[in-house]
Amino acid sequence: MKQITSAQNPYIKSLILLQEKAKERKKTGTFLIEGVREIELATKGGYTIETILFLSEIISESQINKLVRNDISLIEISKEVYQKLAYRDTTEGILAVAKTKSFSLSDLKLPKNPLVLVAEAPEKPGNIGAMLRTADAANLDAVIIANPKSDIYSPNIVRSSVGCLFTNQIATGTTSEIISFLNEKNIHFYAATLQNSTSYHEQDYTKPTALVVGTEATGLSEEWRNAATQNIIIPMQGAIDSMNVSVAAAILIFEAKRQRNFK
Repeated sequence: MKQITSAQNPYIKSLILLQEKAKERKKTGTFLIEGVREIELATKGGYTIETILFLSEIISESQINKLVRNDISLIEISKEVYQKLAYRDTTEGILAVAKTKSFSLSDLKLPKNPLVLVAEAPEKPGNIGAMLRTADAANLDAVIIANPKSDIYSPNIVRSSVGCLFTNQIATGTTSEIISFLNEKNIHFYAATLQNSTSYHEQDYTKPTALVVGTEATGLSEEWRNAATQNIIIPMQGAIDSMNVSVAAAILIFEAKRQRNFK
């Protein structure tokens, strides 16, 4: 088995670059995953693991063989190297180099009566991660990011989603592309916005549905507001007129699930 003890090793330097730069992840078609649960979920989600790097004083080779196929390349690394690569404060002693997937709209496999979340231009990795966690909890059919501002394989998103990046069907595209896609699939879409809206709980989400949310700062673009089946609003009873986008998405998602009897 290969061992690497120096953080100055060229391969380790390339992985540090992979961790830090979206451009490098795009160029190589790979990204880093940290943690046992995250690697397990990535494997279940059909991601190809190329290499496992591990700190033997924390996790053993036999534990790793239970987690991934035994034909995957293993590299034992030193504590110095692990600390250079690890992104989280909590340590589990294992990282994986995995291949990225296509996020093309055409790759989505939707059932006859889908329930989908669309988020336009979310910027904060924590919000994206939280929405992916909610989507997993509700067993949504897809999460679509319109005009993405962040690299989906950012370590911040991988971490904040606690592996739900790998359990959801995800696609990205421009607002125009996604609107066309939803119309082609005969999916009704409901835009969460202040303008020309009715209360969210008055709508019927039992048919093919996409719930569309925007950023807290600017809300949804006019293109969504004009094209939506219906603009919807979550009534606010306090002094402010908006809430965290991931919280708003969760409210809408679970109202739709309630109407569908959580099937």
